Amino acid sequence: MNIKEVMQKAESVKKNIEKVLVGKSAEIDLVLTAMLAMGHVLLEDVPGTGKTTLAKSLAASISGTFKRIQFTPDLLPTDLTGLNVYNPKTGDFNFKPGGLFTHILLADEINRATPRTQSGLLECLEERQITMDVETYKFSPPYFVIANQKHI
Repeated sequence: MNIKEVMQKAESVKKNIEKVLVGKSAEIDLVLTAMLAMGHVLLEDVPGTGKTTLAKSLAASISGTFKRIQFTPDLLPTDLTGLNVYNPKTGDFNFKPGGLFTHILLADEINRATPRTQSGLLECLEERQITMDVETYKFSPPYFVIANQKHI
């Protein structure tokens, strides 16, 4: 895909998002720029300003999946990454993916979670994969995280 096609697709996505999120053109531009650059974003804002709507409409605009994880003090790293579950019938362990397995992730109020849980995000943000025991699970592209923290 050449640069002109990328710009046309980005403009199409922006127009689609603006149908449900009014008055946030600059924010949409910045989020799309970060996504195209294969980065992620951290938003700091007060509740009720459209962060969830932005993430949901972005996922819908690219025909991707969306998940929202509420970061709380009792959230565990395995809630994010997933875990291996023993199947007594087969005697095997089966991987059950956690909330990180999506195209667009809204990591809501990440500053509320413990540092141990926050560190569960690091591999996925940088490498777009997670490692559980000895297995590595790659995320399906695109993989984009919109994290936010409560503005104090």
